[in-house]
Order: sequence, then C-alpha cells, then structure tokens
Amino acid sequence: MRLLFVEDDIKIVTFVVNGLKQAGFAVDHAEDGKQGLDMLLTANYDAAVVDIMLPRMDGVSIVEKARAQNVITPIIFLSARRNVSDRIKGLEAGGDDYLVKPFAFAELVARLQALLRRASGITESGDLKFRGFEMDVVKHRLMFNDERVELQPREFALLEYLMRHPDRIISKTMIMDHVWDYSFDPTTNVVEACVSRLRKKLFDQTGQKIIKTVKGMGYVLETPV
Repeated sequence: MRLLFVEDDIKIVTFVVNGLKQAGFAVDHAEDGKQGLDMLLTANYDAAVVDIMLPRMDGVSIVEKARAQNVITPIIFLSARRNVSDRIKGLEAGGDDYLVKPFAFAELVARLQALLRRASGITESGDLKFRGFEMDVVKHRLMFNDERVELQPREFALLEYLMRHPDRIISKTMIMDHVWDYSFDPTTNVVEACVSRLRKKLFDQTGQKIIKTVKGMGYVLETPV
C-alpha cells in the first residue's frame, strides 16, 4: 500500500518512514504543508499521515483543502495537542483518525491497517480471502488449507494489493505506485520478477495459475465463474 507522510521533524521522519517500509508500505514524504497538499492532490495514495504543526501550511488546512477537492484518501492526524477540542477540530476538518505524540509505532501501523480495512470494506479481522487463500494483513500472514505460505515482504505487499482488487486489471504503473517507492526505475523488470516469484509460490500450493497476465495491460486475480 502506498502512503503519504507529511512531517517536518527529521527524527520522526527517519524513524517512521523506515519502520513503514519494513512493514511493507511504499512511502512518500513531504516536509511541509504546501508540498504535502500538492502531493495529496496529484497522486493516488491509499492513506496519509499528516502532522498538524507544519511549515507553510498546517495539517488541518491541508485536509480541509484536500476534502474540498474531493480527495477521499483516509488520513490520520499526528499532533502533540492532547485537548479533546483539538481532536474534534481535526476530525471535523475531514481527518479519519487522530494520534497524539509521542506515539507507539505499532499503534500507528494498527490504525493505518484499520483505516485501510474500512476503506476496502474488509472485515475487522483484517482478513482478505481469495480462492482458498486467507491473508491476515495485520499479522502479515498468508494461509492456504491451514498451511502457512511463506512470502517475502514485497511479494506479500503485491499480493495484498491484488487481493484488494480482484477481477480488476492492475497495470505495472499501478503496482509501482502502490507497492514500490518512486526510487525504483520503472524501466526495470522488478515488477515482472516479483510477479513471477509470487505466481510460482501460489501455483505450488494450488496447481493453478492464480495471477493472469493480460498482455499489454497488466495483471489480474480472476474469481472462478
């Protein structure tokens, strides 16, 4: 899943961005409010984490302006302000959640996963199911017939993205945007290589080609008729 993190404190940025990447997220960072708003308006993010106290534009204004432009990205506010009135103000501006600093990184990830589940219509258990596979997106675990399927973090993120959009053709560009960071060169074959590895692991479990290639368009998980 692709996230936007808007924060100007470099220590928090380093800690959170590294942690989110290790948790399997693709993360873009904006260091001030104006840049954060521009990125939120021009790119397709699965969720955003926005600090309230920022240079050039505060977080509440970012969210107000984004919502006015019909941006529906789920957004978590970060703030050192603990007053209930501040939380209410952030939520009324269009925020979906509010996390007070200092915070536990595990709680941030849990709240992000909860937002993503709600946005995708997934049950609160956090499970994604497809053709006998059951993915727990919170525990990062994939099961098939009660046996665990071992995936690398990027393979897990790719399958999660595909399972969130069954029967939909997902292009290489979409995968790059939501599973990889912009630091990857889109002319390389990293997507094809990852799809190939993942397809083999799923085939080893089912004997079926779960991920179908649509020539010139992308990849799709097809629901059996």
